[in-house]
Amino acid sequence: MSDPVASNTAAFPTMPLRSRELSARKPTRFAFRPTAEERRVIADSLGLIDLPKFGFSGEITPRGRADFVLSADLWADVVQPCSVTLAPVPAHLEERVRRQFEADFHAPETEEAEMVDDEAEPLPEVLDIAAIAAEALALALPLYPRAAGAELGEAVFADQGVAPLAAADLKPFAGLAGLAEKLKNRDSGSSSEG
Repeated sequence: MSDPVASNTAAFPTMPLRSRELSARKPTRFAFRPTAEERRVIADSLGLIDLPKFGFSGEITPRGRADFVLSADLWADVVQPCSVTLAPVPAHLEERVRRQFEADFHAPETEEAEMVDDEAEPLPEVLDIAAIAAEALALALPLYPRAAGAELGEAVFADQGVAPLAAADLKPFAGLAGLAEKLKNRDSGSSSEG
């Protein structure tokens, strides 16, 4: 008898391309358009409320003898929770994605080593287009989505009978501009008299 929980849990989508099977002469085209169930898995993994549309298409072009460049267009309709109220915040995303894979990639051996090309990364045996697409989507998401009208209030804490400090009270240099102006006016007034 199968486990009902396990049968409802979909696996993360994959679209593997073996690097040794990529053409060394012409671009290899791809199009990743996940199903509704696959979009649900991706949405859950990224903490999204919904992922109604998602597509990632492009090509992997040979560069040199054994290196490749992936160029793709990402588009998605996402619904994220508001960073203030947790209300749904819809957004439409369009991004151009570029990744460079090198067969003879060597990571720098010291922390201070200078990278020749900071976009380069090692060419794996299998390029998983679905994983690359999900990573690109994660990087394209707004960091702090806000629902219309959602604002962070000012939290004010104090013991009973004590006046609370406001944010303006915690800015020690806020009054210095006025003081500097007064001193400047005083100094210019005394020099013109004498």
